[in-house]
Amino acid sequence: MDSQAIYMYQNNSNGPGPRAPQRSGNGDNGNGNGGPEGGGNGTTLLFRAVLIIVVLLAVWSLFQFFTNNNSSSNAPNAMDIPYSTFYQELQKGNVASATFQGQDVTGKFKDAVKATDVNGNSKTSNQYHFTLSTKENQSLIDLMIQKGVVVQAKPEGDNNLLLNILINFLPWLLFIGIFFLIFRRASQSQQNIFSFSKSKARLVLEDRPTTTFSDVAGVDEAKNDLVEVVEFLKTPQKFQRLGGKIPRGVLLVGPPGTGKTLLARAVAGEASVPFFSMSGSEFVEVLVGVGASRVRDLFEQAKKAAPSIIFIDEIDAVGRQRGSSINSNDEREQTLNQLLVEMDGFDARQAVVVLGATNRPDGLDKALLRPGRFDRRVTVDRPDWNGRLAILKIHSRDVPLASDVDLITIARATPGMVGADLANLVNEAALLAARRNLEAVTQQCFDEALDKILLGAERPLILSEHDLNVVAYHEGGHALTGLLTEGVDPVTKVTIVPRGQALGVTQYTPLDDRYNYAQDYLEAQLVTALGGRAAEQVAFGRITTGAENDLQRVTQIANQMVTRWGMSERIGTISFGESDDPFAGTALAGSKREYSDRTAAVIDEEVKRIVDNAYMRSVSLLTEHRETLDRIAKALRLHETIDARQMREIMVETGAINAAPASYRG
Repeated sequence: MDSQAIYMYQNNSNGPGPRAPQRSGNGDNGNGNGGPEGGGNGTTLLFRAVLIIVVLLAVWSLFQFFTNNNSSSNAPNAMDIPYSTFYQELQKGNVASATFQGQDVTGKFKDAVKATDVNGNSKTSNQYHFTLSTKENQSLIDLMIQKGVVVQAKPEGDNNLLLNILINFLPWLLFIGIFFLIFRRASQSQQNIFSFSKSKARLVLEDRPTTTFSDVAGVDEAKNDLVEVVEFLKTPQKFQRLGGKIPRGVLLVGPPGTGKTLLARAVAGEASVPFFSMSGSEFVEVLVGVGASRVRDLFEQAKKAAPSIIFIDEIDAVGRQRGSSINSNDEREQTLNQLLVEMDGFDARQAVVVLGATNRPDGLDKALLRPGRFDRRVTVDRPDWNGRLAILKIHSRDVPLASDVDLITIARATPGMVGADLANLVNEAALLAARRNLEAVTQQCFDEALDKILLGAERPLILSEHDLNVVAYHEGGHALTGLLTEGVDPVTKVTIVPRGQALGVTQYTPLDDRYNYAQDYLEAQLVTALGGRAAEQVAFGRITTGAENDLQRVTQIANQMVTRWGMSERIGTISFGESDDPFAGTALAGSKREYSDRTAAVIDEEVKRIVDNAYMRSVSLLTEHRETLDRIAKALRLHETIDARQMREIMVETGAINAAPASYRG
């Protein structure tokens, strides 16, 4: 499918002179990829020893706490005396202080007293403790005040058992909690080793469908192929009664962003069955045998949940062809072998379907693609303009659109874009409208978002007058050759505002998608691509480095015309496409060419002839219509950006409209 043609005046950074130093993106971060360190048994023994110590300390603390509580003494040297002994010492004036806490009284004597405590033991101390009855409380206090005793009272709540336990054991609880946290993190790597062989597939249950076929658009052919798979999973007996077998696997093939993963999720949502999703790279680990074990575990889970779906995204990571490279990977091949066995080994009566997605089907192993494993190959290609329109409608469902938005125009202006590109376009337009505080997304927001995606963001560069003139004539040359050449896509916009790596851009928008290219169309492409370089030669008599991107495109088209499409009389109808070398990048790599040096010289001559003819045609057109070229360059200097309407007015004013193709004049 043809993508939108864009020719730009290149801001060349690859010219002579010093280059900026480059940094590698694969720097070592200091972490190896080896397995977990040893010491699992040592860690267990250490944990047990520390746990025993903590338990013993906790038991000792409990013993001390309850022993002190049962002594009913707040002072370690206080002796328990009967009330009569205390009363005698009070009459003698030997009591210095007394503290009341409920029915407990503690305090100090002025002189140490030798007395027999409540247990019958003789003891000498100046601290005492006894229990007071309620009826003696007030009379005793009055007497103590008369004798000059310092009397204090403490709230009875201070002796709360729960509060004392909390105060005494809170530090221990914190210590034990911190210890378990540290131990859990330290032993996490050791514990993970037991889950290496388990599948890491994400399971979506049948009662939680998140995507259906109504969320998929632009790939109707692929969607129709998968509808039958859904019917297999919903009513397998309908097909089995006539001897039919449920397909083992469906391979989704297509460029990136076309919706392969979205289609797989839609199948799961429509079929309402368990959906096991896993990436191909998640099978392979450092440890040998882990990938094969994960494959077995994945299929075991799927068989238990049948009918079910297994979705392996980017299956080329594990399914690449065996023996295709000298740098073989035994672990990956073991994983692939196990996958082959599982796909061809489970009972045909079990409704388990494997969906695979890849954008590189040419590198998959042939055994994986045979019938009985992946029975069907569904191509998810780039959508046409009707498909793009349907995709835009889906992605703009929740976006308020202004009345001037024309989704048909946007769909026709985005050839080659896939679903992911269109979703990004709608999102960029919505963000742009939000930055401008608009109530809805306008057509101008979509146009500017499309320019940003295709051309890059505007850059505020300050160019000299000479550079501005060169860029204006360069882009004017692209535009004028496009307007005067038959078969070229319409020129829609020309700008000299720097965007991305370009100092100027000429934009061509096809009227419809192209799937086949005629020779005259390709030759017209060469003429317009070289129009910028030709304009520099005609206007200034010298050339610049700004045509780098144009020359790359011209060389590529001309080379394919000669080597692939048989559009050279000297070469004839022969294809000289280069084959892939399985040993590329190694010492065994050989030449990729499948033709002789003499043929290569003829190919070079033909490519040069085709390019030279296109360049002379560009120079001739611009020389003949020099006045129109000057007017376009002047308009670009004045407005910086001109559209198709302004260019047509210039063509009419200068009379160049008469030399334009009949389709443009009408």
